[in-house]
Amino acid sequence: MGTDPINHQLDFSSDEMRAMGYRVIDLLVEQMDAARTRPVGHKAKLAEIRAALREPVPPAGSSFDAVLDQIQRDVIPNRLNLTHPRFFAFVPGPSNYVSVLGDALASGLNVFNGSWLGGSAAAAMELQTIDWLRGLCGFPETAGGLFVSGGSVANLTALAVARDTKLSGDLRGARVYFSDQTHSSIEKALRVVGFLPEHIVKIASDPSFRLPVQALAERISADKAAGLRPFCVIANGGTTNTGAVDPLIDVAAVARREDLWMHVDGAYGAAAVICERGKRILEGMEFADSLSLDPHKWLFQPIECGCILLRDAERLRDAYRILPDYLKDIHRNEQEVNPCDYGIQLTRGFRALKVWMSVKVFGIDAFRAAVDRGFALAEHTQRCLERMPGWEVVAGANMAMLSFRYGSEDAVQTALMEEMLADGFAILSTTILRGRTVLRMCTINPRTTEADIEETLARLDAMAKRLA
Repeated sequence: MGTDPINHQLDFSSDEMRAMGYRVIDLLVEQMDAARTRPVGHKAKLAEIRAALREPVPPAGSSFDAVLDQIQRDVIPNRLNLTHPRFFAFVPGPSNYVSVLGDALASGLNVFNGSWLGGSAAAAMELQTIDWLRGLCGFPETAGGLFVSGGSVANLTALAVARDTKLSGDLRGARVYFSDQTHSSIEKALRVVGFLPEHIVKIASDPSFRLPVQALAERISADKAAGLRPFCVIANGGTTNTGAVDPLIDVAAVARREDLWMHVDGAYGAAAVICERGKRILEGMEFADSLSLDPHKWLFQPIECGCILLRDAERLRDAYRILPDYLKDIHRNEQEVNPCDYGIQLTRGFRALKVWMSVKVFGIDAFRAAVDRGFALAEHTQRCLERMPGWEVVAGANMAMLSFRYGSEDAVQTALMEEMLADGFAILSTTILRGRTVLRMCTINPRTTEADIEETLARLDAMAKRLA
C-alpha cells in the first residue's frame, strides 16, 4: 500500500482507500466495544510524549498501516476517553456512532458550508436542524442561529450582538451582570469583544449557587442612578460547577423591565429541555434574547459541535454580514441564506450533518430517554453516598451533576482525583464550592450503569480510607 514514497498526487487507488478506511472503522468499533474493560484514560508526561512524537518533517512517505500503528501506540492510550461509561469528570462528551460516521462523511465530502453557493443542501440542512433546536427550546419562529465549535464561540457570537444592539459600539459606562458561578468563557468572550474589568459585575451566588434576583435588581438600579449603562444580564442554564439553573423567569422579568439583553449560557444544560423534567427546570429560558447550547455535551455529539440561537436571527446578520467584492457571487441572490453572514466564520464545516443524521436514525424520543437517564444516575449516586459513612454531599444531584467530599481535608479530595486517574477505572474532577475543595461527578453518559456508579464509589471509599 503506497509503495511509492513520493506520492505527488496525494492520492490512492480505490482498493487502497477502502483498505485504509476499513482499518480505521475496525479500530473505532473495537475501541467502542472494549471501552468498558479498559482504563478511562491516561495523562502522558510531557517529556515522554514529546520524545515519542519528535522527528524531523518526513521528506518521503510511510505506509498508512505504519502511521496508524503509531497512533494506536502513542495517541490512543494517552488521552481521556470522554465516551467511556465511567468518565464522570468535567462535562463528558458521550458521542454516538451515527454522528461519528456523519463527521466522517462531512470531512470526506469536504463541504464548504459558508455560503449557499458552496453547499446549498448543507446550508438548508443546518437551517432545518437549527429549527428543530429552536422549537425544542421554545424560541419563536423568528429565531435562528448557527452551529459553532462550542460554548465559548457561541457565547462570544451572542455577546458581540448584545453589545452592538444595546450599546451601538459605545462601551462607556457599560455594565454586564452575571453570577460568580458563570463559566469562564463568558469573561473571555467579553474581553475579546472589547469590555474591560470595570464593565463586568459579578454577583455572589445564593446558597443554591444561583444568581440572586433581588441583588441583581438592586445593583442595576444603583448603577443606573450612578449614570452607568447596564445593557446585559447573563443567566446560567446549568452551571459547570453544580448544574445550577438561575431563576430564569425572574431574570427575564428584570431584563424586560430594565431593557437589558438576556443571554442564557446553556452550553451544558439547555439540551435537557427536550425531556419533561429538564423543561420544568429550564422554564423561562425561552424568554432569552440569545442562548448557547452544546450538542457535543447532552445531545451526545462528537466534539466539536456547539450552537448559538437568537430570538431574532436577523440581529446576527446585522452584526456579522460584510459584503466584499470577492463574495459578490454568493450574495447576488438575496433569497439564499449564507451562513457566513450570521457568524464570524466564512470557511466553516458541515457540523449539522452529524446532528441531523443521529436525530433521524435514533429519533428525538431516544435522546429524551438518554437525558432522563442522566438525571436518574446522579440521583442514584446521591442515594449511595448518603449511605456511606464519612462522605458529605455538598451540592446534591441537579441536572445530572453532584458534588461531594470525604472528611474535612481539601488535600484528600485532590489526592482522590489523582488516585482515580492513576487507577484508570473511573475519573472524576474537583472544583471549589464556598472555599472547599469537592469531588464533582457528571452522569450524562447513557451507557453508564448503576453498577458503574456503585463500583466507582466503592473504589473511592477504599482510597479515601487509605488516604485518611
